[in-house]
Amino acid sequence: MDHIDFCTIEQKLDVGVLPTLVPHLNGVALPDLVRKVELPFARREGKPDLAGSYAGLLDERVRWPGRHYLGDPVLSWFGDGDTVLLGCVCSDWGCWPFTAMVTVEEETVIWCGYRTGHRDWDYRELRDVTFDRRQYEEALRATAR
Repeated sequence: MDHIDFCTIEQKLDVGVLPTLVPHLNGVALPDLVRKVELPFARREGKPDLAGSYAGLLDERVRWPGRHYLGDPVLSWFGDGDTVLLGCVCSDWGCWPFTAMVTVEEETVIWCGYRTGHRDWDYRELRDVTFDRRQYEEALRATAR
């Protein structure tokens, strides 16, 4: 089973330093995991700084008791049930969204089908993750303000 934490991080965005919500998978910030996968594609485009240039989410509705990370997303880019996990460093989540399909089962929560809103990059190297639902929901509850 994978482990998740939803961490409130002060991030420098284009509009100033703001508290954002950043998922950490098995102790690693999601933007760092995504950067490793995106870097070869971004380099081929001549834009290596684009890889992993995500920020956590600012929208308070993604925090507990919201159900954004529990299969009822309030931020969706593709409109097919995807959940925005990260947004752009400009502070607009829709400018450079990173998404996954979030499946909530009785005992687990699964993230798979990763995509970004503006590139057709291959995210197969970023493996699907399965969380114990109890631990996942405890991590979400910690995001309440």
